[in-house]
Amino acid sequence: MIEIKNVNKSFNGKQILFDVSAKFEAGQTNLIIGQSGHGKTVLLKSLVGLHAIDSGQIIYGDQVFSDMSFLSQKQIRQEIGMLFQGSALFDSLTVEENVRFPLDMFSTKSAEEKLDRVNFCLKRVDLNNVNHLYPSEISGGMQKRVAIARAIALNPKYLFCDEPNSGLDPKTSIVIDNLIYEITKEYGITTIINTHDMNSVMGIGEKIIYIHSGRKLWEGNKEDILTAKEEQLNDFVFASELFKRIKERV
Repeated sequence: MIEIKNVNKSFNGKQILFDVSAKFEAGQTNLIIGQSGHGKTVLLKSLVGLHAIDSGQIIYGDQVFSDMSFLSQKQIRQEIGMLFQGSALFDSLTVEENVRFPLDMFSTKSAEEKLDRVNFCLKRVDLNNVNHLYPSEISGGMQKRVAIARAIALNPKYLFCDEPNSGLDPKTSIVIDNLIYEITKEYGITTIINTHDMNSVMGIGEKIIYIHSGRKLWEGNKEDILTAKEEQLNDFVFASELFKRIKERV
């Protein structure tokens, strides 16, 4: 579990996050949603320590992550997997080398053990016979699955996903959502997903917080969100014609 308490964050005197509190449970897909520019990416980066918060607390399990020094945070960082918006694969490395990268950086496994782990992770994301291909030789959806394999290579306790469906077609997006959901359940990971994709929200949104103008205005799940009374949330959820029609049926 990760808990945040009264988190505030500013840049150059401009406050971005205002007193944000939430709990993100293990074994659940926890979603942070909201419009672009309203603070959800800053919140995600603060959670992993890329931004130091101004005040409040970020707690991993029973450890106050935000109070630790950068060096003291290292052990927790080794328990974190990251899935970046653009996959962020290394173009000059093969698929196998990309997935092995965190193992080379942070583990003491033998070369044989690393290869076994790489192959296990690739199999888990339904990729076979791609070890020696380069990112440019596989599709965008396959690149995203390689990125997921890399994110779970160290068997993380925490998984952070920044707009995991960015640039993907709707069918592939569902595949990625389902894969993240399955891995979360299978390994009991605390998964936090930053998204503005309502299809993801309605597909895998077990715990959702809505951020608007740097404030948490609502929290609930995918069943609650269609009948929520928060005006700003409704403007966000029902922005598309599809979800307007869904609302009329609720």
